[in-house]
Amino acid sequence: MLSRKHKLLLMKIVSLFSVVRGYNIPIIALAQYLSAIFIFAHERRALHILLDGKLFVLVLSTTLTIASGYIINNFYDSRKDLINRPHKSMLDRLVSQRTKLHVYFSLNLLSCVLASMVSWRAIVFFSFYIFLIWFYSHKIKRFPLIGNLMAAFLAILPFFAILMYYKNFYHVIFIHAVFLFLLLLIREMVKDLENLTGDLANGYQTIPVRFGEAMSKRIITLLVLLTILPVYALTDVYDVGYMDLYLYCALTTLVIFLLVLWRATSKRQFNLLHNLLKGLIVAGVFSIVLIDPSTVLHAREMLD
Repeated sequence: MLSRKHKLLLMKIVSLFSVVRGYNIPIIALAQYLSAIFIFAHERRALHILLDGKLFVLVLSTTLTIASGYIINNFYDSRKDLINRPHKSMLDRLVSQRTKLHVYFSLNLLSCVLASMVSWRAIVFFSFYIFLIWFYSHKIKRFPLIGNLMAAFLAILPFFAILMYYKNFYHVIFIHAVFLFLLLLIREMVKDLENLTGDLANGYQTIPVRFGEAMSKRIITLLVLLTILPVYALTDVYDVGYMDLYLYCALTTLVIFLLVLWRATSKRQFNLLHNLLKGLIVAGVFSIVLIDPSTVLHAREMLD
């Protein structure tokens, strides 16, 4: 049997794991590696990519930076989360705000030290990334639309670290990025609907707070319609192989999502839609393995 002291320590570890959302970070790391193998460096052997020490350091620096980002976001959102996520918030509060800040600064310092092993450009990138996450959590997320745009941009930025490492700036890669960005932006908009009560109580000027739920749903509908453009480009212009299956399923899911969205009125319904989008994004990570590598080669030829 564990002593009371050991039980408290275990609970604090679980609490810190909850704060940094440790269940999300492995998915991001996996997505970076799959992107490197099937998109950014498809001409190289997979084993060579997996054993690339510098790529490992970049992925590790990314995970540390994202973990620290969750901490600072939790630090600034502690009052709002008491309303929006009371059970999770009580678990998160087992670790003091002071401890969270110590871990935050330690993770950021370690991330920059690791980045220095790759290049000075990596240090600049991660220093800028860390600053953007802090600026978003401290200021930007309180403002309508710009907060959503920046949140989606920060979520997609880790892939640009891999892009810059391999220097493969092809059209098809940016079209993939646009599709992912739109999905992330839609998710951020749904989160605002889900967190409306807490945002309203704490003065966050999100779109549902400022302009109402109906306006927010109209913008989300427009964003869903915009996803048709990158899907068309990826399936008809570049032909991404069997990833077509995911893209068509994603569009079908988004149509169902819209039908449910316009009927949704409660926090529980918006949470269901939020989880549906998260599932769609995670499925997109695993569908990377379905991409036809010749797609990127064809993009290179078109560029030349």
